[in-house]
Amino acid sequence: MASFGWKRKIGEKVSKATSQQFEAEAADDKDLGDDDDANWVIAAKRRKEVLLEDCVRKSKELKDEGANLAENRRYREALVKWDEALQLTPEDATLYEMKSQVLMSLHEMFPAVHAAEMAVQRNPRSWDAWQTLGRAQLGLGEIGLAIRSFQVSLHIFPMNPEVWQEDLSWARKLQVQQKATKTESVQALAKGEELVQESIPDYDFESDEIVAVCAAIAEKEKALSAAKTMVIVSASGTVETVTEQDNCPATPDETLFIRAR
Repeated sequence: MASFGWKRKIGEKVSKATSQQFEAEAADDKDLGDDDDANWVIAAKRRKEVLLEDCVRKSKELKDEGANLAENRRYREALVKWDEALQLTPEDATLYEMKSQVLMSLHEMFPAVHAAEMAVQRNPRSWDAWQTLGRAQLGLGEIGLAIRSFQVSLHIFPMNPEVWQEDLSWARKLQVQQKATKTESVQALAKGEELVQESIPDYDFESDEIVAVCAAIAEKEKALSAAKTMVIVSASGTVETVTEQDNCPATPDETLFIRAR
């Protein structure tokens, strides 16, 4: 059996030219293998890049279609387009921000706040995402959170007159009104409690006046209970009221007929 030149055996001499030739061929084979591996990696990366480019292109087409639908007030159809676009590019903050605006137009405030929060998470430097979040929070009555969102938006883009003059100004007015309403409610409640306390005076049931009144009422009740009255109607129809004393009861005449007592 013939032996390979690179496999040196004990006591066997291999010519230098043969050894160099084999090493060169082995190096060429290795370079070809390395080239194949490199080409496979490059091809895989290229396919991935092409796929991502296709996703971005298709997502942009769906985004534009949804924007056109939203401009024509076809909000539900616009949401469907943007949801399809988010399946292709889930990190696109603009899609979430646009969704939030449309959901506010549909008066669906909880989903609008959620979509705006997703936009802010994906792009914290987006001033319009913070502005949309503030408007959605304002729709839920979260005035304090809305003011904070508007302030962040202004911190990112201080020269935005819309946030200064419309959003933040309106939110602060609402905050002042809310505080005034709470103050009035607290004052009305306190006033009502004072009226209740004043309507129930603290009587001294052991005073001389109360004792005298109670004694007079007791004497009157005693006098009324000592006398009894009867209503007597005669056969001819005459009505007579008779007062009977306990110590001298009166017996009605046999000709009288007692109708009522």
